[in-house]
Amino acid sequence: MTIYDSSDAIIRKPEIRKITGLSDTTIWRLERAHKFPQRRRLSSSACGWLLSEVLAWVRSRPAEGK
Repeated sequence: MTIYDSSDAIIRKPEIRKITGLSDTTIWRLERAHKFPQRRRLSSSACGWLLSEVLAWVRSRPAEGK
């Protein structure tokens, strides 16, 4: 079983970059504009995103060339 088998998993920034192909700056800008799932505070120095929300966001993106 991989992390991607559990859609309620909390994922961190490296996984976000792999899944979306976006840079840290682009992720931050989209979050600020409320166009990307909001991060969740895990501790005073850690945050993560719900995999289910990120995958739903990816599926909502238009296909390239359309």
